[in-house]
Amino acid sequence: MKPQEVVIVGCGGRGHGYGKFAVNYPQEMKVVAVAEPNEARRERMRAEHNLPAERCFKTYDDLYAKGPLADALINGTMDRDHLPSTLGALKTGYHVLLEKPIASTPEDCVALVRASQDAGKILMICHTMRYCPFAYEHRRIMDSGRLGEIVTIEHKENVAYWHMAHSFVRGNWRNSVESSPMILQKCCHDMDYLYWMIGRKAVRMMSYGSLTHFRRDRVGPEIPERCTDGCPIEADCPYSALKHYAAPDGRMAGWVSHSPSFVHDGTLDGKLNALRTGPFGRCVFRCDNDVVDHMVIAAEFEGGLTLAFTMHGHSHDNVRTMRYSGTKGTLRAHMDENELTIHDYATGREETIRPGHAAGGHGGGDYGVTREFIRALRDRNYKPLTNVVDSLESHFMAFAAEESRVTGKQIEMAEYRARFLRKAVGAQA
Repeated sequence: MKPQEVVIVGCGGRGHGYGKFAVNYPQEMKVVAVAEPNEARRERMRAEHNLPAERCFKTYDDLYAKGPLADALINGTMDRDHLPSTLGALKTGYHVLLEKPIASTPEDCVALVRASQDAGKILMICHTMRYCPFAYEHRRIMDSGRLGEIVTIEHKENVAYWHMAHSFVRGNWRNSVESSPMILQKCCHDMDYLYWMIGRKAVRMMSYGSLTHFRRDRVGPEIPERCTDGCPIEADCPYSALKHYAAPDGRMAGWVSHSPSFVHDGTLDGKLNALRTGPFGRCVFRCDNDVVDHMVIAAEFEGGLTLAFTMHGHSHDNVRTMRYSGTKGTLRAHMDENELTIHDYATGREETIRPGHAAGGHGGGDYGVTREFIRALRDRNYKPLTNVVDSLESHFMAFAAEESRVTGKQIEMAEYRARFLRKAVGAQA
């Protein structure tokens, strides 16, 4: 069988990562064209996928002007570009695998779902949390009935302090006007995962949260705009850009220090120059960020199940932890340690399950969702593990939580869905 040909729009960290699937599994997928405004990223994709120059476009409009160059397109653009770039892809004739979130507003999300249905094209969202061994095992436990009826869930999205600083204070998703609210951008994954595990819709939601720490009023006037400008507290500051990105001893080694959004010249001099001139050298208390650094949600689902959800950017580690309490047992789960522990009430026994590992980022989820997309393209009768209408529901949960946080009001979900759906997407409000 020939590999599935795809084009990739947006070749930053996410688009480049999905493209790696074709590099590692050339028998399954082949990248035949890319669109990316950044010349260095465009050149990297050209070299990795052996593309001719005429198949490397600066903008997605330039790409679409050539007509469909493959059956499918992977969209890794920024949040605010999801609506125009995906509408253009569907109009051109592409099936689309779209990086989350669907779009930055409920109205735009509904518009994209409607457009995909009108075009008769697949639109899948990269909810990578569903597509890894950990999630498959969790779903198997839920289906087994070992926990009985689930009564209440605790789910925590612990965002490490360095990840918070990189992505949501200095980085691309720091400002909700330029990208989207943090509960959507970071946690629509979690909302999708919860919706999948619970199997029921939310009835009502209430949320609280704020930007507490990463603000200008947290430091005095002696603190400069950049960490490279002789900051008097730099040596002791846990958010020092010099430590995060340019420490000679590699103390902060990891994806933040070689993130393509940070730098393309990975030498120490290249990194220091990027810190002096680019956004990642800014003091975390001197940025134009406005997204929350902590947020909680209390929700009730159909059947009376309750959820306590916490997202915060003040964690020592970068991990999701979960507790599902049922009438027959409790499940405690730790994604980073790849562990699910079941406590059986009748026997008092505990069982710890460690699912296998899979290649690819996000515990194998990046490659898992790519394979699912390819399978759906090849077999139009196949029902993928997720679909865009399910994704829309998880996005509604995130948007409603943000509205509750901002207004201080409880959100009745049936009314909230009806406000945006208007029966336009083939789903019941």
